[in-house]
Amino acid sequence: MGIQDTPEEWRVTASAVPFRGAKTSVRTDDVEMPDGTVVHRDYQVHPGSVAVLALDAEDRVLVLRQYRHPVRHKLWEIPAGLLDVPGENPLHAAQRELYEEAYVKAEDWRVLTDLYTSPGGSDEAVRIFLARDVSEAEGERFEVADEEADMELDRVPLQDLVRKVLAGELHNSCLVVGVLALAAALAGDGVDSLRPAGAPWPARPFEA
Repeated sequence: MGIQDTPEEWRVTASAVPFRGAKTSVRTDDVEMPDGTVVHRDYQVHPGSVAVLALDAEDRVLVLRQYRHPVRHKLWEIPAGLLDVPGENPLHAAQRELYEEAYVKAEDWRVLTDLYTSPGGSDEAVRIFLARDVSEAEGERFEVADEEADMELDRVPLQDLVRKVLAGELHNSCLVVGVLALAAALAGDGVDSLRPAGAPWPARPFEA
């Protein structure tokens, strides 16, 4: 089988939800270890997310700068959003986020990579898409609020982002993973080797 993550579930003897928020909650599970002992594990229950690395014809990546209160930083990010509707097709969600946050559309979509953002403390799964053949969207602009009302938009050459990631100047997980994954794909088998946009996603099953 080689190096590959595999599903497995250890027995849960008890479970509780001490906190419920607007989008996420915290769960406490009592988990039986291989030696028979039982330990408590607290983690965030998350609906999942999608992110979009949108690449224009000049190999520039569309990036957004947004305030993130938990880390007290304004971070450069790629468009992203929650999977608010259970079973929602992640491609449709990604296309919506790209339109709402950047007011652009793309003709070519691939799955760039999938990840768990913090598997020791959250079940959040993220699918990052590569979007190409980017052009301005049509119709009314989405009305933003709160932190999104202060967002900045830019287009940055991919290699500049790679250098800044490796220099420790950029920290958003989806941007970091997406940028390095695309650089690896371009240096390897090329973007045509990436999975199709509708590829299965066992972490967050969806309707076609």
